[in-house]
Amino acid sequence: MSFARLFGRLRCGLGLGLASVVLPLAAHAAWPERPIHLVVPFPPGSSPDLLARTIAEPLSQALQQSIVVDNKPGAGGNIGTRLVSQAKPDGYTLLYTINGPLVTAPTLYKRTLGYDPLKDLAPITLVATSPNVLTVPAKLGADNLQDFVKLAKTRAGTLNYGSVGPGSSAHLAMEMFKQEAKIDLTQIPYPGFPQVISAIIGGDVQAGFMVPAIAMPQVKDGRVKALAITSLEPSDALPGIPTMASQGYPGFEAISWNAILAPAGTPTPIIERLNSELARIIGSEAVRKQLLLQYFTPAPSTPEALTQRIRDEKARWDRVIESLNLSLD
Repeated sequence: MSFARLFGRLRCGLGLGLASVVLPLAAHAAWPERPIHLVVPFPPGSSPDLLARTIAEPLSQALQQSIVVDNKPGAGGNIGTRLVSQAKPDGYTLLYTINGPLVTAPTLYKRTLGYDPLKDLAPITLVATSPNVLTVPAKLGADNLQDFVKLAKTRAGTLNYGSVGPGSSAHLAMEMFKQEAKIDLTQIPYPGFPQVISAIIGGDVQAGFMVPAIAMPQVKDGRVKALAITSLEPSDALPGIPTMASQGYPGFEAISWNAILAPAGTPTPIIERLNSELARIIGSEAVRKQLLLQYFTPAPSTPEALTQRIRDEKARWDRVIESLNLSLD
């Protein structure tokens, strides 16, 4: 073979090799070229839905493309999460969810979940966090956490707490607290948090870990008392309410958080672009104000930090779930 022909083949092969690298990079650089669907696995008007819409508008502006908030409720968020886990990993389907479908669902639904959060989803960023509020009737006679624990031990086995069903955050947080405080309370499940707060106000149950949006209006009206919040640190969104950790339960944490993820295999340049844009958006003063109004604290993260959070919290809640021998399959 002549040198000229050999050189020509080498040049052709090099050109094809470069093209195989340049073309995908060019495709990612052009993203997004059509609307992006942000799947929220909860109903319209729910807290995750409202927060997703708070983020969607500025993200649409940043990407110069429509963000379609797509509600896919059902099975505590598991249905919509599974849909995203099975979607094409091209950056046009994203997930906005709370921690339940990522952290507790894999253990509660071992046989029927249909996805593995750590294998089938690609974390992009944490969005915001919010503690639960330990709420009791105003006339219970407990002004702080120590009073409540003393009362629960004095009236062992006679006090009830409200939850929104087995496996819910309200249920698991209280069961973890019961274990740490060595108290005996009976779970009374309700269809939702509005019914739980009504039961607390009426004295039908004597406690409940509540979402702040439901609890705080009643706290401000003096109908219930907020004894503690479940974050490790005081919350800017809930000033003046002490943490469980500061009242004798160091390390006690049971927070709600929101995050954005994509199907596993979504190209790294797209994940990085989304993470960068979302970090700026979540950190903006306008979005911060909106999140605080909904009792959430902005908490953007790296994809790696979100992955580690999922792993750490799954390990913690697995211990609680397994101690209860609880399965929802």
